Amino acid sequence: MDVVRRDAERLVVAAVGSIVAVGDPWCGFRLVDPVGGEVDEVTAFLRDLRARDASPTSLRSYGLALLRWYRFLWAVEVAWDRAGRAEARDFMLWLASARKPARGSSGHGVPGSVNRITRKPSAGVFYAARTRRHNRSVVRSFYEFHRFEGRGPLLNPMPERHGRNGERPDAHHNPLEPFSPGRRADFQPKLAKRLPPNIGDADFDALFAAMGSDRDRAILAFYISTGARAAELLGVTCDRVDIGQQLIGVHRKGSGALQWLPASPDAFVWLQLYRQGVPGRSWVGTAPLWLTLRRPYRPLNYAAMRAVLGRANASLGTNWTLHDLRHTAAHRMVADPRLSLVDVQWVLGHAHITTTQLYTEPSADDVIARMHEHHRRAGTNEQRVRVPAAGYRPEVLETLLGRVP
Repeated sequence: MDVVRRDAERLVVAAVGSIVAVGDPWCGFRLVDPVGGEVDEVTAFLRDLRARDASPTSLRSYGLALLRWYRFLWAVEVAWDRAGRAEARDFMLWLASARKPARGSSGHGVPGSVNRITRKPSAGVFYAARTRRHNRSVVRSFYEFHRFEGRGPLLNPMPERHGRNGERPDAHHNPLEPFSPGRRADFQPKLAKRLPPNIGDADFDALFAAMGSDRDRAILAFYISTGARAAELLGVTCDRVDIGQQLIGVHRKGSGALQWLPASPDAFVWLQLYRQGVPGRSWVGTAPLWLTLRRPYRPLNYAAMRAVLGRANASLGTNWTLHDLRHTAAHRMVADPRLSLVDVQWVLGHAHITTTQLYTEPSADDVIARMHEHHRRAGTNEQRVRVPAAGYRPEVLETLLGRVP
């Protein structure tokens, strides 16, 4: 029987410990405790992820999720290998009410409010459901790793998803029938269905005009025409630009495979203007394509490009993100009847076509526009009163049809 009772909402969790980057090629990140000591069990877990070819970005994301878990354990004074279901439950309750650490925002307006132009909610002050789901998954994977190695608690604190009557999920599924989603695992936050956002043509033109340099215009032109992810495009080197064939090579997220993507002619025009603005630079070899605008020139990273978009959002009163450009490119490709869904899947680098099919659903803006047109047509149609044929007397019509008020 669970006798542990905590007030998760009133629990004070100090922002102690940190995730630090190190020069170790086998891991890259360390979790340090409040006194600066390395948390060995987290290092072992991250090294195992690295051996499974996890990217540095994924390692940092997993490390930050475990940092939240350890901060909670330090606050409730429970050792990591003594944590149970009660700690997992209270951690998820605390995570739902905890405020995120303050950082610079790419949005505009009050946190959590809906932007009047984009109709997207700005980033809130609390952890989103997706973040909490990710944190739950990381903690469960962490304990599964150590349970397999013979360390930690015998029972994973984070419960797994069960099928009916406690069976394994989909244990008796008919392979001839499609899978249907089952019940959520315990402590798993609900996730509302959300369609990918789409930047309208007028809004994109305004965003493009708000860019302050040819470099930023070139980057936006490549984003909107290739549908590449933000980090994929920013990681392009000079030897992966083929102006003659109008192709640009990106290393795909996850697999790391090199894929050449076709881009619009305008993107290469802006690229040439950007290159001409950096005199004396050699644009060959494996040197990074995108550089900072001020000397000494350094590779342009995600944080710097996010700041560029944040300044544009501040001037326009919007809250667009870099990933919204990828969504918009996908919407534009799917809307072209001469492109098949398989073509779009290949360009976007989706492993499953079901992911690409999300862009076939009508967007809210398209439905609203069609409904406005429907109301306009209905309002202009005049009500026509049928006139009875000649020769019928009024008393006969009254007998047949009844008295008309």
